[in-house]
Amino acid sequence: MKMNYFVVGTNNMDAATRFYDALFEGENLQKLKASDRMTYWLGEDFAFAVALPFNEQPATNGNGTMLGFNVGTGDQVVKLYNKAINLGGICEGQPNQRGPRFSAYVRDLDKNKICFSD
Repeated sequence: MKMNYFVVGTNNMDAATRFYDALFEGENLQKLKASDRMTYWLGEDFAFAVALPFNEQPATNGNGTMLGFNVGTGDQVVKLYNKAINLGGICEGQPNQRGPRFSAYVRDLDKNKICFSD
C-alpha cells in the first residue's frame, strides 16, 4: 500500500494557491486547477491539493494531523523550510536530526502542519 493523495482545507483559495505555487516552484510538480474549490499539484506517484470544504463550513486544521513530504536530502529540507517561513508559514520545528530522519516542521497559512524530511 502507498499514499495516494493529501488534501488540506483552506479558507482563502487564492492565498493558499500562491503559497503552494511558490513553495513547490522548481519541485517538478504539475499544477491542476480541478475547480474553483480545489487545486492539485501532481507528483510522480502522489497528489497534493488545497480545497475549500465541500460542506461550505470553515476549514480548520486537525489537532494532531500532519502531512509529510519526503524531499530526498537534508539540503532540500532546509530549502523548503526556509521557503515556507519566508512565504508566511509558521515554524513548528527548525531543521534538525530527529531519530533516523533530518526533518523540519511548518504550518501553512491555514495552520495545516507540514513536515519535510530526507
